Amino acid sequence: MLQTLSREIRTTSYLLHPPLLDENGLAEAIQWYTQGLTKRSGLTVELDISGDFDRLPQDVELAVFRIVQEGLTNIHRHSGSKNAIIRLSRDGDNVLLEIQDHGRGISPEKLAAINLQQTGVGIASMRERVHQYHGEISIQSDSMGTTISITLPVAPVSVPEMRGVSYLPAAAV
Repeated sequence: MLQTLSREIRTTSYLLHPPLLDENGLAEAIQWYTQGLTKRSGLTVELDISGDFDRLPQDVELAVFRIVQEGLTNIHRHSGSKNAIIRLSRDGDNVLLEIQDHGRGISPEKLAAINLQQTGVGIASMRERVHQYHGEISIQSDSMGTTISITLPVAPVSVPEMRGVSYLPAAAV
């Protein structure tokens, strides 16, 4: 029993902040997380992460990772779907994230309450993370499933000053 508890504590600590997130970035951390989730829950997750998806600021990577965790947890607990789709890409200075299932959907009444921020602890958490970065969140749902679409603006990485002379990337000149 002690070994089981130790294993669960270790798994929980990795889920809270996986070292892979800092070491290899968001895309690999999401792949690692979804593989583990599939083993633990049976939920099949299809990942569509653009091949040119670069590193983001560390705090943004953590926020997106947490949003993915919450979205997949909601799918597993509430949707009845056996599969989920995660799409992650960049569009200029924006990160685009879509979390989709093919479950029973959210009733129109509950969706209205969620959109008015009157219910849904998990979705409230997602919304707070998105608003922290001045992003947008949209939730679409019907009897065929639910799709959460998120756009997060990501400031361009600042170029350090070199020898007292600052310069701008060629695209900014």
